[in-house]
Amino acid sequence: MGQAAQKFCKLEIKTLLEVLNQAYAEEWLAYYQYWIGAQIISGPMRVEIQSEFMKHAKEELEHAEKLADRIIQLGGKPLLKPEEWMQHARCAYEVPHNDFVMALLEQNLDSERCAIATYQHICDMCFDKDYETFHIAREILHDELDHEQDWEDFIKDLEEGGEFFKK
Repeated sequence: MGQAAQKFCKLEIKTLLEVLNQAYAEEWLAYYQYWIGAQIISGPMRVEIQSEFMKHAKEELEHAEKLADRIIQLGGKPLLKPEEWMQHARCAYEVPHNDFVMALLEQNLDSERCAIATYQHICDMCFDKDYETFHIAREILHDELDHEQDWEDFIKDLEEGGEFFKK
């Protein structure tokens, strides 16, 4: 437990730990959503998008690691059981019912927008009350905004490809 981490945090630690564990759960679910999407994807630009899914999966896992570190610094424990992830996440895992590239992109775009809201909330919550958590959330928010832009760009490219890219 980090005594200084707790001492300088001007938020109720229990509440902050709940919010961080929620985000932690969401990152693990996002990791799996990207990973499984990369395994099953079909359609045009599959190889390029599959590669991006794997890159994003890696980044989501890195986010989970940063959050786990911060949770521990604040004297908490990251959620220990995968079944707890579904219970605590506000941004839920979406089962890919359609493996076609456009469906997976749209599904991941929705998930990224939910993640953006999560990290904006954490930034707002911590801005002048917990600088370290704010800094971590701001970095992750930046990544999530980049992810949203990636999926919007791929969707636009596919839409401009016309009927050839639709299933």
